[in-house]
Amino acid sequence: MKIKVLLVDDEEQFVETLAQRLEARGFVVDTAFNGDRCLAILKDKDMDVVILDVQMPGRSGIDTLKEIKKLRPLTEVIMLTGHATVQMAIDGMRLGAYDFLMKPTEIDELVEKLNKAHARKAEHEDRIMQAKIKGITEKSGW
Repeated sequence: MKIKVLLVDDEEQFVETLAQRLEARGFVVDTAFNGDRCLAILKDKDMDVVILDVQMPGRSGIDTLKEIKKLRPLTEVIMLTGHATVQMAIDGMRLGAYDFLMKPTEIDELVEKLNKAHARKAEHEDRIMQAKIKGITEKSGW
């Protein structure tokens, strides 16, 4: 199954180029140019990983991250910025971001982080499924 990625950044050329590079490596990519559009997409679609720019006009990446985690708690988020500070990284990780990368990032490093983030999401989903199955079998007396 292909990994579904939502790429969110206000720099349209960057988004289009990165989306093409990820699609060429087998990812299914949706794009958004701001936090509000990101959240609208996530209301309709379950994405595995969101690559999220920290600094965007309007809703910031940190504010968008908070809303993503409310809406889709299992979706992993990789924060991406060209203007990172250590405090931004700490804030993002504290709020549930999987990882934090500086722009420009090497595509191989990003692909590796996407694969690891997807594996973590799949593991969490599997644990939830196993807990549900266990709960059903215990209730039915199996």
